[in-house]
Amino acid sequence: MKELDIGAIAELSGVSPSALRYYEKKGLIKPVGRNGLRRQYHENVLGKLQLIALGQAAGFTLDEIASMFGTEGKIALDRQQLNQRSREIDATIRKLQLLSRGLKHVAQCTQPEHTDCEEFKRVVAKGLRLVGFSSCRTER
Repeated sequence: MKELDIGAIAELSGVSPSALRYYEKKGLIKPVGRNGLRRQYHENVLGKLQLIALGQAAGFTLDEIASMFGTEGKIALDRQQLNQRSREIDATIRKLQLLSRGLKHVAQCTQPEHTDCEEFKRVVAKGLRLVGFSSCRTER
């Protein structure tokens, strides 16, 4: 298998050398040795970096991602954890879609004063519930 130095891996993956060193410290990737002062990696680390990027995009922490890489570099996925994350993403999508529809209405509302628009009032009330705001909160 072809070996590449840290600079080549950084260039090919778009991951900075400092991030690569950090991933190494977290146990996500392992160099195969050094060429002078430069770390060397098998080229298959590029696939692992893609999985790390995908996991981060899905909202997993590096520690959670590290737990998905089992022994000897084999992937050990927790299907329950993946299903839970997908439900969280779906909930976020629903919230963002509601907010988007509300913003579109407000942008297109023909009322001279937005506070006179009943739909605007509903949008604001929905938006406040989405972010967890309660009108019963009191300052202490």
